[in-house]
Amino acid sequence: MTTEVLLPEGDAQPEGRIGFGAFLNAEWIKIRTVRSTFWTLVALAVVSIGLTVLFCALSANSIANGSERDTHPDELISVGVVFGQVAALVLGVLVMSSEYATGMIRATLTAMPRRTTVLIAKALVLAAMLFVIGTIVAFLGYFAGNAFLDAKDIGVPLSQDGVVRALIGNGLYLAVLGLFGFALALLMRHTAGAITVGLGMIFVIGSLVGLLPGKWGDWVAKLMPGNAGSQVTVAHQYHGDQLGPWTGFGVFCAEIAVLLILGWMRFTRKDA
Repeated sequence: MTTEVLLPEGDAQPEGRIGFGAFLNAEWIKIRTVRSTFWTLVALAVVSIGLTVLFCALSANSIANGSERDTHPDELISVGVVFGQVAALVLGVLVMSSEYATGMIRATLTAMPRRTTVLIAKALVLAAMLFVIGTIVAFLGYFAGNAFLDAKDIGVPLSQDGVVRALIGNGLYLAVLGLFGFALALLMRHTAGAITVGLGMIFVIGSLVGLLPGKWGDWVAKLMPGNAGSQVTVAHQYHGDQLGPWTGFGVFCAEIAVLLILGWMRFTRKDA
């Protein structure tokens, strides 16, 4: 004897597995509805645009009259990203670590138990958001700051070699930098610790290794994540022997890929 289960009219039995689009949508809703995301992106935009405009305004006159010969106009068009990158790194950490801090990760994995798919969805949404925001912010900073340079007849046109690449490179750099923070959070599962290590690698260790003696010290400095990745954000390289823009960015991506793989291994093998 069999019993037929009747569903209310309008309801349907689920068919198949949940598609990857549903995972992306869930992560998109999650990341954009958290207040920390909004304020972190606001900080990124305000700091990056504001400081680019400030540096252009303060330096335009001295560059024009030749008193500041070591600074070139195209170095200023996206200088604010040096400080805005802090917000990108912090956001990358928060996307993962906040779920561990609140215990939300258990609910996430209960609803979506395919851990690798969850991880890919989170990383894609984070990287896409930072790339779009970072690129928009870079162009806004360029147009606002370049107005002060144009006023002194030292403006940097978009048609100049390397300018558009540098502006888009800002978005690419911030996207991968966010994944750097994301990978650290996967490995450490601690917000303050991941942020501290990330900022230390970018701002402190990345500068100190340049003091190491010999050519190997120079190479270590070139290969540090922040030093290698940030080359794609400048139109021309005037100071020192650095990796090329795309070579440096490729090295940066490879380094972050290794961290992401290690984070994926920990995420899939350890309890939430």
